[in-house]
Amino acid sequence: MTALDDKINEHFAGLVVRKDLVKTVKGNAIVPSYVLEYLLGQYCATNDEASIQSGIETVKEILSKHYVHRNEAGLVRSNIREKGRYKVIDKISVALNDKNDTYEATYSNLGIKKVLVDTATVKAHPKLLVSGVWCISDVEYEPSEDKQVSPWILGTLKPIQLSNFDYESYIASRRQFSTDEWIDLLIQSIGFNPDLFGKRSKLTQLMRLIPFVERNYNLIELGPKGTGKSHIYSEFSPHGILISGGEVTVPKLFVNNASGKLGLVGYWDVVAFDEFAGRQKRVDKSLVDIMKNYMANKTFSRGVETLGAEASMVFVGNTKHTVPYMLKHSDFFDELPEKYYDSAFIDRLHAYIPGWEVDVIRGEMFSSGYGFVVDYIAEILRHLRNQDYSSLYADKFTLSSDISTRDRDGINKTFSGMMKILFPEGVATEAEIEETLKLAIEGRKRVKDQLMRIDNTYPRVDFSYERADGTKVAVQTLEETEFPKFYWRKDVADLDEAEQAGRDQPPEPEIKPEQAAISNKPETGHRTFMENQKGVTFKELFGTYLADAHTVDVTDPYIRLFHQQRNLMELIEVIINQKSVEDEVAVNLMTCRDETYPDRQQENFEKIRDNVSASGIAFSWSYDDTNSIHARHIVTDTGWKISLDRGLDIFQRFEMGDAFNLANRMQEYRQVKAFEITYLRQEYHS
Repeated sequence: MTALDDKINEHFAGLVVRKDLVKTVKGNAIVPSYVLEYLLGQYCATNDEASIQSGIETVKEILSKHYVHRNEAGLVRSNIREKGRYKVIDKISVALNDKNDTYEATYSNLGIKKVLVDTATVKAHPKLLVSGVWCISDVEYEPSEDKQVSPWILGTLKPIQLSNFDYESYIASRRQFSTDEWIDLLIQSIGFNPDLFGKRSKLTQLMRLIPFVERNYNLIELGPKGTGKSHIYSEFSPHGILISGGEVTVPKLFVNNASGKLGLVGYWDVVAFDEFAGRQKRVDKSLVDIMKNYMANKTFSRGVETLGAEASMVFVGNTKHTVPYMLKHSDFFDELPEKYYDSAFIDRLHAYIPGWEVDVIRGEMFSSGYGFVVDYIAEILRHLRNQDYSSLYADKFTLSSDISTRDRDGINKTFSGMMKILFPEGVATEAEIEETLKLAIEGRKRVKDQLMRIDNTYPRVDFSYERADGTKVAVQTLEETEFPKFYWRKDVADLDEAEQAGRDQPPEPEIKPEQAAISNKPETGHRTFMENQKGVTFKELFGTYLADAHTVDVTDPYIRLFHQQRNLMELIEVIINQKSVEDEVAVNLMTCRDETYPDRQQENFEKIRDNVSASGIAFSWSYDDTNSIHARHIVTDTGWKISLDRGLDIFQRFEMGDAFNLANRMQEYRQVKAFEITYLRQEYHS
């Protein structure tokens, strides 16, 4: 166990579970994760290995005895008949039989219908009436001479969800964790290994939780396949429902006018549409119209009656093209069904999660550490829906007056949601509040910037804010930074000259001097790079500054691990490509010794030296055994000093062992960590 795992078990004893146990117990049981974690939380919420193993066996036994497999349903029904009463784990839905004035349940896997349910049970668990709930229940069998009377009777019923929780204890325990520790705990609770994600990627994952803590929050995430977009909405909480295929009817979603039965939005905290993208999907226009009204006003009409609901709406789907392709030829909403490709619908979205920043889920990404029992954190998040943290930034930061009310609402709701998730007590440092505000602005800006492409009647918006000292900060999306050439493009081919002349042009992105790209001619300057940015290479960063150099001194205390030494090798490759074939260049490294594997470090340096010598590179290295060096820079005998706050270790983790992974072969396909670089002129002293 890690130090974080120990801390988690200390402060949340009995409320956390080791996340890899879910796979261990699941077997061939087709049940949501929150069902399994409910059981694991009953028997395995400990860090004692013996107790865990005993608990696993207990859970496996419960599942084997009581979980109903569809292919064994006949045997289970027989057991119920013979024994008269039997406990099962199954998904149960209830409907009113108005002819008999009775409530009747349907068991999904067991395959029985018209199971009599008493009114008190239905009143206590109204979600049984919509889409069903996973439960542990006793089913009774009482045959009757009247063939019209069902022999099946629902006895006791217990939904698989937490009965109570101590919110004050949750807040008190949160105080014991730093912000980074808390983020890692939440990431482990989702089921991922936080060590494999950067800060921005972690926050992107946590943005998926906002619909669970914010009422009437409208979120969209489009991106490549296999990035886990729908996982949270199907597995994370019993208060959310995932509609597969993206197709749903007005009666199912809102209200059935014939029966008066309320739809999904009336019973669930989150309604998520999976596989939402697809231009050819058939969509009922009346559904889109009602949804637009609901997303804007939180209400929908049933005849002459107007009803309200609190369900947040989430839309997830796949994109077919790369980001630069979409920016050049269409927009980020191009894959939406035709009737949803509507500026009024899109404008009601509070935030757009850039799915292309999320890595395709791989096996090693899953966590073996401790995280909250899903049902516990689900109840906490639901409790937080009652809070409003949207104004917590107001005394420190002021949004631009150019930002409209709808844009402001989107930013405020995203900010409030992230604050609840990260800082449930509502207390954070100014820097943490600013980081959260930037993320919220970026989420809404991504929506609005694309709207300007779809509908040129939308005015330009200055998405910026001011600090208390009057400093103005302009917010840019990552794709705006990466692809400025395409980001603001608008098609004008179909406009006549008069229309073009009077057309409101998009705002020029505000580029700070320190962010300005360095030209082909080496110049002094400062550059900043956002986390998850792609297209960054050593050649582009260093190439022109290393040209004509005969001596290159590299100071970096962290050239210890294999990937760090590989970075050094790739820097040397740039030097080889920049120099003339007949020239020789001395590359001198000053670093710190790897105390864990010093022999391996030394061996790799010797391999580098031996392999690059034939190309005219004389590589040497030395160790600072005092471990006192902290500055990281590259100095050339041509007078250039390049200061790097992260040294050469600027790339995020990627599959180095996969020969067919482009990130392994080409630096421009790797995501970077957030870093800064400064170019200075100085006299060289060897």
